[in-house]
Amino acid sequence: MQQLPQSLQEWLLYLESLHPKTIALGLERVVEVKQRLQLEPTFPVIVVGGTNGKGSVCAMLESILHAAGYRVGCYTSPHLLDYNERVRIDKRLASDAELCASFAQIEQARNDIPLTYFEFGTLAAMQCFIAHEVEVAILEVGLGGRLDAVNVFDSDCAVVTSVDIDHTEYLGSTREQIAFEKAGIFRAGKVAIFGDPDMPDAIVTQVQKVGATLWHLGKQYSFNIGELQWDYQGTGGKRSSLPFPALRGAFQLNNASTVLAALDALKEQLPVSMSAIRRGLTEVELPGRFQVVPGRPQLILDVAHNPHAARSLARNLASMPPYPVTYAVCAMLKDKDMAGVVRELLWQVDVWLLAGISAPRGATAEELAEVVRQELIEGEVLTFTTVAEALNHACKAANENDRIITFGSFYTVAEALRAK
Repeated sequence: MQQLPQSLQEWLLYLESLHPKTIALGLERVVEVKQRLQLEPTFPVIVVGGTNGKGSVCAMLESILHAAGYRVGCYTSPHLLDYNERVRIDKRLASDAELCASFAQIEQARNDIPLTYFEFGTLAAMQCFIAHEVEVAILEVGLGGRLDAVNVFDSDCAVVTSVDIDHTEYLGSTREQIAFEKAGIFRAGKVAIFGDPDMPDAIVTQVQKVGATLWHLGKQYSFNIGELQWDYQGTGGKRSSLPFPALRGAFQLNNASTVLAALDALKEQLPVSMSAIRRGLTEVELPGRFQVVPGRPQLILDVAHNPHAARSLARNLASMPPYPVTYAVCAMLKDKDMAGVVRELLWQVDVWLLAGISAPRGATAEELAEVVRQELIEGEVLTFTTVAEALNHACKAANENDRIITFGSFYTVAEALRAK
């Protein structure tokens, strides 16, 4: 019998080798292993999908429910620096030992069933949550929804934050096709929340098909912005004089109000006080989402990797005070809409510092530079082998009143965090 990996790093290398494809959509294999492990949560489950905003919604839900005194399990992906970031219990990262123990149980149960890296990790996260007897689990969809491994667990409330064009090779090339895939997480008799005022028809169709109850931002729930505070109005009533979330960005109130809608949907199972909401909103943290790093010149990190996210980043940058020069450190995966991302940010960037990503799908600096030059009207373009080199150049070239934005993928922000 083959000896099982011993360390977390050995396990992760082993998991990468198990399935011929990094992404293999479909639930049959995961369902079979889940049943063998008898992974049946007895606590409420919140599933969060969407093109952008998933991480913010998960982080705010986790922060508020933790402030309310619940033992919260939260599963998100991808991670920035350490795999342990993906599995949190009581806002504590799962330890190497806990993850290795869960991986070992799954390995013994799966026998000859091939699982992808993400499928293995999803089952391990739920195994950890059950073992720790959490009182609520928040699960972030990895890709799409209908055929994503997270969807083997029935949700008590399902959230789709937004729908835009991304992952077209798996989800379809139109917003309606992508919405159909994301709406696959809705369940009969449960609340299905859509957190974008512009709702595709496929969301309504799927809600009606499965018999869910639709709550739509701007219809069943909404928010109003004051000068220093904001108000929420939903089916559970009004919540007034709320603090702005600690997460920066123009779209965070869309996300925050969607979080409060989810809490309204589960108020019988998980009652939450106003004090917990206020505390949770002010204490929430999420690295890499319009993260402003203290110091000068101003450094901003954002994982924006599709046009929708880049548009949000551009709006957030525009809302800041003017800067003499803005340097953009950018690296992207070649299967993303690189031109679309660049187009959204052209008017905010003076100097482009482009780097390669040393990953199977990573674009080289030269490939990205070709895209930028095709879109660019004016501005400087420089190329570097790594993000660290590009960021180092930006820090040396920028004056203390200038601004550096680093974006394009999780890989990009991760390398910047290691380098800073």
